[in-house]
Amino acid sequence: MVGGVLASLGFVFSAFARSLLHLYLGFGLVAGSGWALAFAPALGTLSRYFSRRRVLAVGLALTGNGASSLLLAPALQLLLDTFGWRGALLLLGAITLHLTPCGALLLPLALPGDPPAPPRSPLAAFGLGLFTRRAFSIFALGTVLIGGGYYVPYAHLAPHALDRGLGGYGAALVVTVAAVGDAGARLACGWLADQGWVPLPRLLAVSGALTGLGLWAVGLVPVVGGEEGWGGPLLVAAVAYGLSAGSYAPLVFGVLPGLVGIEGMVQATGLVMMLMSLGGLLGPPLSGFLRDETGDFTTSFLVSGSLILFGSFIYTGLPRTLPSCGPASPPARPPPESGELLPTPQVVLLSPGGPHPTLDTTC
Repeated sequence: MVGGVLASLGFVFSAFARSLLHLYLGFGLVAGSGWALAFAPALGTLSRYFSRRRVLAVGLALTGNGASSLLLAPALQLLLDTFGWRGALLLLGAITLHLTPCGALLLPLALPGDPPAPPRSPLAAFGLGLFTRRAFSIFALGTVLIGGGYYVPYAHLAPHALDRGLGGYGAALVVTVAAVGDAGARLACGWLADQGWVPLPRLLAVSGALTGLGLWAVGLVPVVGGEEGWGGPLLVAAVAYGLSAGSYAPLVFGVLPGLVGIEGMVQATGLVMMLMSLGGLLGPPLSGFLRDETGDFTTSFLVSGSLILFGSFIYTGLPRTLPSCGPASPPARPPPESGELLPTPQVVLLSPGGPHPTLDTTC
């Protein structure tokens, strides 16, 4: 809820900006902090609500990213043409404020294994103690490297298509098909992961490796058709990249309960976002630098894909199987005697000031 307020204020502040410094502070610092505060608790709380089909739930939630790539681009252009960039930012601030009532709907759950009191030390409060676990440290290193290449297409896929000779509509189509593949793969891979046919750590490593290979393909394929065409080979490569990148997104969060336990999900989600962002600080600027030095984005996508492949290789050091976080088995109870009533399920009615609901889970 606080994140929604901060993000909204960041957009509103940016609408009245008089210099780039104002935009850096409003859009980058204030709004960015708000989005971080909104994303980590929302996704962490979602994972605590589900013991079965958890990865599918995460994938369904993350599908909104791909859908927004399709819907927001034309909507934002319409707002810019109608109200100008200042008016568009004000309207975005109003829309973002809706995160606050959405946050009010996320009722925290008290689960077995949760600490009896909030952590007091900074090490525990920020979840930094998770890095003392070998499996999480391996996961963290691989995630930083993958983050270094994962965000490059978000910034440079359309400019790459333009550099290859496609027109504006062709470049937009390349981005669109990648977004469609990304959104569909998030949902499909969430379902696949919950079937248990492939261990989650192995599925994570494979999806990461396919993402890296997809970036290589985007960087290497030729464009057929020129400015008036649709760039068939590049479209195919963009779809392949979108499918692989979309399959990685739910897995990187779905593997966390087995690594840190369900009680550490919210802190671990925040740390994963930080790790991906650390890689993201390197990737797009490095990609732009390589483009300036070489004259095109081929080397940029090859380097980005290599970072993702290296990070995926590090994931192979994770345990092959992880503990399952599922519903706890109820204690054994002898069958009722003749005439004895069956036990009545316990139902807790919640009040606004009452205790949080509990859900029996084990990990």
